[in-house]
Amino acid sequence: MKIFVIIDMQNDFISGALGNAETLAAVAPMVERVKEVIAEGTEILYTLDTHFENYSDTQEGRNLPVPHCIKGTEGHRLISELAELIGEEARGVEKITFGSKELPRRILDICGGVPEKIELAGVCTDICVISNAMILKAFFPETEIVVNSRCCAGVTPDSHNRALEAMKMCQITII
Repeated sequence: MKIFVIIDMQNDFISGALGNAETLAAVAPMVERVKEVIAEGTEILYTLDTHFENYSDTQEGRNLPVPHCIKGTEGHRLISELAELIGEEARGVEKITFGSKELPRRILDICGGVPEKIELAGVCTDICVISNAMILKAFFPETEIVVNSRCCAGVTPDSHNRALEAMKMCQITII
C-alpha cells in the first residue's frame, strides 16, 4: 500500500503569520499532486501543526515568538484548496511539535502493516517535512520514503535545499 502525507499545509503557513512567497508557490503543485494521488487511489493523511493559547510559554514559542496554528483559529485550518479536494476521505493528525509521534501508528493502522511507499510534501521542508520524513524512515526502514520537492517550501530557499540534501543523505528519495 502507498500513503501520501500532506505536511502542515495550513493557512498560517501559506497566507498567515508564517506565510511567504515560497510557501504560496507550493500550493498549485500540491493541488495538482493531490489530484493525481486521488486518481491513483493512494491513501492520504495530513498533519496539522497545532498550538494552544499558551504558545508563548512553550519552548517553540520562546524560540519562534510568532503565534501560529492556534487550535480553533482560521490559521490552524488546512488550506481550502486541499480541504475541498480531500474532504472526509483524508485523515488528519494533529501534532504539537515539528514531527508527529502519532503518524507512524496511523499509517500502520491504515495499511494493516508496513506500507511499500510513503510520499511526503508540504511546509516547511527544513523543519516539519524533514522531521516527519526522518521519523518515518526510522520507523519504516525498508519502506521507500519519498519527498516531493516541487510541492514543498522552506523558511528560505537555501534552508529548503539544505533540508533536501540532508534527507538524501539519509536515503530518503527526493523527486
